Amino acid sequence: MVLRTGKLPPELLKKLLRHRGAEDDTVVLGPAIGEDAAIVRLGRELIVLKTDPVTYASDMIGWYAVNVNANDVVTRGAKPAWFQAVVLLPPGSDEALAESIFKQISDAAKSLGIAVTGGHTEVTPGIDRPIVVGDMHGLLGRRKAVTTSGARVGDLLVMTKSAGIEGTAVIARERREELLRTFDRELVDRASKYLFKPGLSIVREAHAALEFGVSAMHDPTEGGVSMGVFEMAAASGKSFEFHPDKVVVGRETAMICRKYGLDPLGLLGSGALLATFRPTKADAYMRKLRGMGIDAAVIGRVIPGRGKSVAIVGGQITPLSSSERDEILKVLEP
Repeated sequence: MVLRTGKLPPELLKKLLRHRGAEDDTVVLGPAIGEDAAIVRLGRELIVLKTDPVTYASDMIGWYAVNVNANDVVTRGAKPAWFQAVVLLPPGSDEALAESIFKQISDAAKSLGIAVTGGHTEVTPGIDRPIVVGDMHGLLGRRKAVTTSGARVGDLLVMTKSAGIEGTAVIARERREELLRTFDRELVDRASKYLFKPGLSIVREAHAALEFGVSAMHDPTEGGVSMGVFEMAAASGKSFEFHPDKVVVGRETAMICRKYGLDPLGLLGSGALLATFRPTKADAYMRKLRGMGIDAAVIGRVIPGRGKSVAIVGGQITPLSSSERDEILKVLEP
């Protein structure tokens, strides 16, 4: 089978994840579909480990790399602490580009209280844009870890902020001149700033979720919100009822998606948090977020079943299938 751009198909990934090196009983949570980060026991402490690349963006790529890795660490209930990166530059790059990426990484890490502990940089043949592969470690201490698989039947599914935040920012920055032929400068500028407002980081809302007995957290990235819900069902072995009409879509996201014929619920979703709570706790959590200036909505619930997810629109029930190809590829892929 020839593989397409995007995530690997879940069936293939499940097969590949059987190859996991030596047995090690300090690994509390290893490779698994839908899980955002690994957990390792070190003495009496728990450490969270995450590696994630940034390949779609070229502008502000260092900022993306820190935030998307921090997001996955914090969904485990941990505090992101140490970051390293492999920075690959295309032939012809200059010193200014390298310094810009390093400064972005430093600024993003500093804003989250994260130390940059090293990495590797080189000019690499065969690529035409920078690639940054991030590696983030975080501390759980002795706290109980949160996983993607922890959802319980009867829990409500809460989503923070809006769909396609990362995808909106990437398209606005990578296709700025093209967008300016359709939209006014103010709209394109606002979309570009989605990187900062509503923002790519979910650290604040994930930490707040710990106060309300959150049972599962997930950072929807490639494939957007829809893929995120699918992955939560697959990881937990529970079924999810998903209401797409409850998902908030920002005005700029909606207009950009309409221009390119994209589904905003399938667009790069970093910046939103998917989390499950008991119903009374979900209400209390959303009240807390409103006080923090963060929007949130209930977009579904966990129902009896075996790892399936269904979308309900206008009373019609449709099975939710995986989509390893993010909507952004319709814009950025040659």
